[in-house]
Amino acid sequence: MANLILILGDQLTPDISALNGADPRHDRIAMAEVHDEASYTNHHKKKLVFIFSAMRHFARALKDQGWQVHYQRYHPQNRHQSIEGFVGDLVSLTQPDRVVTTECGEWRLHEQILQWQERFGVPVDIRSDTRFIASKQEFAHWAADRKSLRMEHFYREMRRKTGLLITPEGQPEGGQWNYDADNRKKWTGQPPAPAPFRVEPDATTKTVISEVEEHFPEHFGTAEDFHFAVTARDAALALEYFIDFALPCFGHYQDSMSEHEDWLFHSVLSPYLNCGLLDPVQVCEAAAHAWYTGQAPINAVEGFIRQIIGWREFVRGIYWLNMPDYARENRLDNTRPLPWFYWTGDTRMRCMHKAIDATRRNAYAHHIQRLMVTGNFALLAGIKPEEICDWYLAVYADAYDWVELPNVLGMVMHADGGYLGSKPYAASGKYIQRMSDHCTHCPYSVSQSFEDNACPFNSLYWHFIDRHRDRFSGNPRMAMMYRNWDRQDPVKRARILARAQTLMDNIEQI
Repeated sequence: MANLILILGDQLTPDISALNGADPRHDRIAMAEVHDEASYTNHHKKKLVFIFSAMRHFARALKDQGWQVHYQRYHPQNRHQSIEGFVGDLVSLTQPDRVVTTECGEWRLHEQILQWQERFGVPVDIRSDTRFIASKQEFAHWAADRKSLRMEHFYREMRRKTGLLITPEGQPEGGQWNYDADNRKKWTGQPPAPAPFRVEPDATTKTVISEVEEHFPEHFGTAEDFHFAVTARDAALALEYFIDFALPCFGHYQDSMSEHEDWLFHSVLSPYLNCGLLDPVQVCEAAAHAWYTGQAPINAVEGFIRQIIGWREFVRGIYWLNMPDYARENRLDNTRPLPWFYWTGDTRMRCMHKAIDATRRNAYAHHIQRLMVTGNFALLAGIKPEEICDWYLAVYADAYDWVELPNVLGMVMHADGGYLGSKPYAASGKYIQRMSDHCTHCPYSVSQSFEDNACPFNSLYWHFIDRHRDRFSGNPRMAMMYRNWDRQDPVKRARILARAQTLMDNIEQI
């Protein structure tokens, strides 16, 4: 034989670079569900079902195309508990000329694979992941010698490179690069939100659900009502459904939250993009086509495309440019453990309860729930970055280290000192009131700041501002916040700070 080709659980596309030039007559493919990857954090049950089922469907499709596939299904008593053990045994068994794989999405596994050539005694060909628009080297070249890295500048480069929403003259369609100012409407029930796209589990998925329930009973979340796509065909149908029914309203309401709708107008395509079932550029081209044909407005289409070729590509570049030291950043010196209610949802804060409950049921929450509710609380309360990062990695079906870590450590927690974002995304309860209907159902009062029934976000926000004055008072984007804080009556300020300290001292009872 010629090559042993390793395909990981987030590389489920026949276009993966590891398969370039491969020959089904001679090369063999290795895929494995292993204990180490399934259990190194408390992965959501739906996340495990999604990845295992998608892997099994992809392996079957490869076999149908004539490939020889060595596949290990998960069992806690498997001989091989790690990817390395599985591949090493296959190398001994099949004696390949070389091992071929596409670069993985996690530094931990990447470091292991770099050692395989010496350990296995065969060449190991690690190929660039061509599913991304910017290679690691291209991003590093863009970032070199820049005093600060800002997504908006990088995003424009990606627009020019792909030609997405670019006129023949090289200008942005509609005359603007960014329409975010048009995308901050509060949803009040109209227009109606479409039902979520659903795929009923087939026999393979049902088997995986049973196995996950049996082998991971203590893991977070539920496998009930599993309806994610697990094949490229069904993921393509999910894309079509989003374009037809949700994209037209996505822009206006992408920052909204609702008591009664988990999904609103969000695409919920990130799990498919991040595991390989959908191609990012093709997804963006479908969205752009909706604008050119008058099916969706420019603010919706541009905002959606920016999430994929802008932010998604940007955080990947940040990750690989700065690991492994980036994972240890804690510039705000946070020391508080993650409250247990992040795992249970048992808190009287309505917005937190709703976001965590949706996460528990769906293995999904949209970006504002992640950034401005669960993330905002962790930032204001001074939660340890490594603990909140681990939570995000565990609970979301689309979470892999390369995308989760910069988003949480950098954007949510500002633990990198402003390397990724120029200011912390800190907000009081007023933001949540402005973008949702949660406050009307909450026992806490969003109009109060220090009383016993005052919204915890209010006093925690000012406590955050006050305790980090030395860090942020010189930031031009935060000057108004400090002026507002300093104008308040000293007695009121003291009561606000005392209320916040009481909340943090009794954080599990909030």
